[in-house]
Amino acid sequence: MERPASTTQPKHINIGVIGLGIIGRAIAAHLRRKQFSVFVWNRSPRPVPNFVGSPGELAEFCNYIQIFVSDDGALLQTVEQLSEKLTPRHIIFAHSTVAPDSMRAAADLVERRGARFVEACFTGSKSAAEKGELVYYVGGTDEALREGRRILEASSKEILYIGAVGQASAIKVATNMVTAGTIQAAAEALALVQAHGLPLEKFVEAMRVNASYSGTLALKLPKMLERDFAPHFSVKHMLKDMQIASQIALSHYLDLGVTAAARDQLLEQMQWGHGDDDYSAVLRKYLHEPNSGHSEEPQIQEPFEQSEAEKSITALAGAETPNGQEAAVVTSPESVLDFSGTMNATAPVPAPVPLRRGFLKQLLSRFSSAEE
Repeated sequence: MERPASTTQPKHINIGVIGLGIIGRAIAAHLRRKQFSVFVWNRSPRPVPNFVGSPGELAEFCNYIQIFVSDDGALLQTVEQLSEKLTPRHIIFAHSTVAPDSMRAAADLVERRGARFVEACFTGSKSAAEKGELVYYVGGTDEALREGRRILEASSKEILYIGAVGQASAIKVATNMVTAGTIQAAAEALALVQAHGLPLEKFVEAMRVNASYSGTLALKLPKMLERDFAPHFSVKHMLKDMQIASQIALSHYLDLGVTAAARDQLLEQMQWGHGDDDYSAVLRKYLHEPNSGHSEEPQIQEPFEQSEAEKSITALAGAETPNGQEAAVVTSPESVLDFSGTMNATAPVPAPVPLRRGFLKQLLSRFSSAEE
């Protein structure tokens, strides 16, 4: 769908915005700057102009409602709350990145009330939303897209028609797989460069003239070198998208190794308490701060119960060295994980000490494999 030369919009149009996260908040502000009347609702009340009491109240003021909520459950719950007030005059735009089945379920709830539904997944950062330069991947009927087009044009630089509802969601998840994989690969590459004692800026220079360079790298690499993880797209949201991709892969018997690796590193960042940081925070695992000598380790905030196997592994793994690094007391997995016989009573056994959770999981995984 090509953007027409004229982007003039009638100023009397009321647009409802549901979800005031990074993108929804930026879109609402942009629409106001373009002189639209904007009414908003968020699950957590915000001190912003025209904040209404419920999604149903929003539908009373606005024929056009844009939904920017974070996940499948939030989208379906929001549409259910809206549905009682929907009429044929309404067009609902769903901008969330969710599973295709969830998008189709949301469309069904809207269309049962005679309203129209437009799937409008988007790509673009906070700054693109603020400037009205998002790119929308859209799905829906010709009639709904024809009428709803002017609303999407108000906050976009391009609208790409994909097909039926659900298909744009599949495209959005697929593009995010590439984005997450790109940053994961960049984080590992920077670790390799640092390990060789090279200036990280040399890697950025080399990538700029490399065929693999992309808009994502242009945006993220400078911030990664500065350890600037202020959120433009958060760890928790990218993790959610990689989990959707993994679920789709499972249902279609696909082996998505790169996606699984990116998902696992994002999950680790969540476990370390960095879920609200930008997803480029996966760099933390691979690149230590200058002069720190090591990368960040996850902090276990609360004590956890150990099973008998865990206690045995903890005891055998040995005490920590004075400088805080783990002593290399195990020469092979078999020497630790052979529990078929009794332990040598005369051999000194170090006192149990807390282990890094990741190390413990590796040992337990090997123990489990040995039992199978």
